[in-house]
Amino acid sequence: MAPTQNMADMVRARDRSSVDPARLQVLLWGGEEVLQSKQRIASLLSNDPAFDKSQKPYLTRIELYHRALAMTKRLYELKDQHGWSEEETHLAVHHLLGEPLPMTLHGVAFEPVVRSQGSPELKQELEELITNRGILGCYLQTELGHGTNVSALETTATYLSDTQEFEIHSPTLTSSKWWVGALGKTATHGVVQARLILPGGQDMGPHLFFVQLRSLEDHRVMPGITIGDIGPKAVGGYAPVDNGYARFDHVRVPRKCMLSAFAAVTPEGKYVQPPHAKLSYAGMMYIRSTMVISGGWTIAKGITIAIRYATVRRQGGKGADGLEHQVLTYPSLYYRLLPALARAYVFILLGRNLSSAFSAMLARLAAGDTSLLAEMHATTSGLKVLVTSVAIEDLETARRSMGGHGFSAFAGVGSIYADYLPAATYEGDNYVLDQQVVRAALKAYDALVVQENRPVVDLTPSTAYLRHLVAGTQDASASFSSQLGSWYDPKTSVSILERRAAAMVADRAQHAKEPDASSDQRVARAVSDAFVAAQVEELVRGTDNILGGREATVLKKLYLLASCSGAVHLLTAVEHGLSDILSCDLLPGHEGRANRARDLRMAVKRVCEDILPEAIGLTDGFGFTDWELDSALGRHDGNAYEELWNKTQSEPLNMAEVTEGYEEYIKPLLVRGHRLAGRSKL
Repeated sequence: MAPTQNMADMVRARDRSSVDPARLQVLLWGGEEVLQSKQRIASLLSNDPAFDKSQKPYLTRIELYHRALAMTKRLYELKDQHGWSEEETHLAVHHLLGEPLPMTLHGVAFEPVVRSQGSPELKQELEELITNRGILGCYLQTELGHGTNVSALETTATYLSDTQEFEIHSPTLTSSKWWVGALGKTATHGVVQARLILPGGQDMGPHLFFVQLRSLEDHRVMPGITIGDIGPKAVGGYAPVDNGYARFDHVRVPRKCMLSAFAAVTPEGKYVQPPHAKLSYAGMMYIRSTMVISGGWTIAKGITIAIRYATVRRQGGKGADGLEHQVLTYPSLYYRLLPALARAYVFILLGRNLSSAFSAMLARLAAGDTSLLAEMHATTSGLKVLVTSVAIEDLETARRSMGGHGFSAFAGVGSIYADYLPAATYEGDNYVLDQQVVRAALKAYDALVVQENRPVVDLTPSTAYLRHLVAGTQDASASFSSQLGSWYDPKTSVSILERRAAAMVADRAQHAKEPDASSDQRVARAVSDAFVAAQVEELVRGTDNILGGREATVLKKLYLLASCSGAVHLLTAVEHGLSDILSCDLLPGHEGRANRARDLRMAVKRVCEDILPEAIGLTDGFGFTDWELDSALGRHDGNAYEELWNKTQSEPLNMAEVTEGYEEYIKPLLVRGHRLAGRSKL
C-alpha cells in the first residue's frame, strides 16, 4: 500500500497549497515566453536517447566524458534542426541539461571575454567561429601554484618588438596552468592569463592573450605546448569535464592576439594604459554574477527533491488517521528545509537583477565609463561567497533530511552536491574573496566616517548600511529599540542586519592592525547579509508588480512577510548572525538577551508553520520535470518507494544471481572459515 499512500499524500499536499505553480514559474523563469521555451526544450531533451540518464550512475569517468561529448554534439544538432536562438541554446546547455559538460566554460568564460575584451580586428576574425563552435575555447587562468591571487601568476607573455609577437612561457613547474575546464582533451583555443613583459623587461602584471592550443586538422597539441587532464575530482564531482593542465615553452603568438580592448601594446612595444586596473577581471566578475542565479536554481533542485520526499515519507508516532506522521511536519525537519526554499527564491530573483546590472555596467564600459566597476567587483565578490557557501550547506542539508535513502545515488541530491561543491573555490576561493569584500567596506568606511569626504547620499547599494554610523541621519538618531517593531515586521530584520554590518565594519577598522583570525569572514558575511536584506524589499515590490494576488502574499511570507507573518529568509539570516548581533547589543527590547533570542527563534518557527502548507506548491513553482531532477525520491507524483525499487533492478551487480567473484574470493574465504571451525563441508 505504500506507493498508493505516497501518491495520495502528494495529491493532498497539492490540494492544501493555495498558490498557482504556473504563475510562480512565469515569475522565476522571467516571463511566459521563456517558460514556454523551457518547457518545449525540456520535452525534446527528455525524449531524446542522447540525454537518457538511466545508466549514468554505472559509467566510468571516460564513459561519462564521451557521453558528455555526445550530448554536446546532439544539442547543437537540435539547435540547427529547431532553429533555437542563442538564448534558447543557453537555456538548454546551462539550465535544463543540469550536468557539467566539457564545453560549458566556452559560453561562460571564453566567449564573453573575447567578445568584451578582444580588439575589433580579433573579434571580426573570430566572432562567427566562436559563436558557431568552429573553435572550442577555454579560459587558462589558475596555475598549479596560484589561484585566487591573480596578480602573482607566473606565466609570462614577453613582447618581441622585432617580430611583433608575444612569447608565452611557463618558467616554472608552479606556473603550469591547472584546473582549466575543457583544456585536458577538448578545447582547440584558449584565453591565457599571463604577465605582460615589455621589451625593456618591465613587468606590467597579468593580461589576457588568445592562443591556439590544438590543430584544427587533427586535434593534436600545437608545438611548444604540453597539455593533459589533471585526473579525477573529489567525491566523483565534475567527472565528465576534462579539467586540464598546460605548460608553454616559448610559444609565439601575433600581437593581435593580446585582448586589447582596454590595455594594449603598440608595435614599438609601448604600453597603452587601461582606464581601470580591474578591467582584466571583468571575465571573472561576469562568471561570479551568473553564479548567484545558478546557485539559486541549484538549491531549488535539491530542496524540491527533499521536500517532496519529506511529504510522502512517514515515520514516527501515529496520528488520528492511524498512520505514522509525515516527516515534513516535524519541526526539526521543516526548520531545515523551508529556509533553504526561501533562499532559492531569493537567489534566483536577486541573480536576475544582478545579471541586468552587469549588462548595464558592460554597456557603460563600452562607452569608456568605469564608474560602476568597483561596485560590481565588491557586489559580485560578496554574493559569490554568500550564495555558494549557503548553497553547499543547503544541498547537504537536503540530502541528510532524507535519512539513509539520501545517501543513495538514486536520491539525486548527492550528484548535485558533488558537482556544485567546487563552486566554493573556483572563480575565487571564498575565504580569499572575503578579504576583497572587507577591503571595499573599509575603503567606504574611511571615506564616509574617517575622512568625512563622502556624503551619505553617495553610498552605493553595497555600502548603504554604513549610513547607520553617521550622526544626524534618521537611521543613526533616536533610540534603536524605539525604531523597531516585532519580528514579524521586515524592517526589524533589515535594520538589525544593516546595523550589525555597520558595527562590525567599524570594529574591524578600529582593529585594522591586529584583527582576530575570523574577522574577515564574519565581517564579509555581515556585509553581504545586509546587502541581500535590503534587496529583498525590492524583490517584494517586484513580485507585487508581476504577480499580485495569493502568490505574492505567500512569497512575502516566504522571503519577507505579509501582514502578520514573518520573513523566513530575513529571520534566519538574523538567527545565523546572532552571536555577533548579541555582541553588538542590537536586539530590540529590554527584557534580556535570552528572551529576545527566544522570541526570534519562535518567530522563525511560527513563520515556518505558516509556510508549511504551501511547501509543495512553492516547489512546483520551480517547474522541474522528473527528467530534470533525475530522482527516485523527488518524483512529481510522490511514488518514491516503487521508483527506488525499480531503479535498483538495473544495478549491474543484480544481473547475475551468483557474483563473478564467488569462486575466486568468497568461496575460498568460506572454506577457510569452515576448516578453522573444524567443519568439513560448506
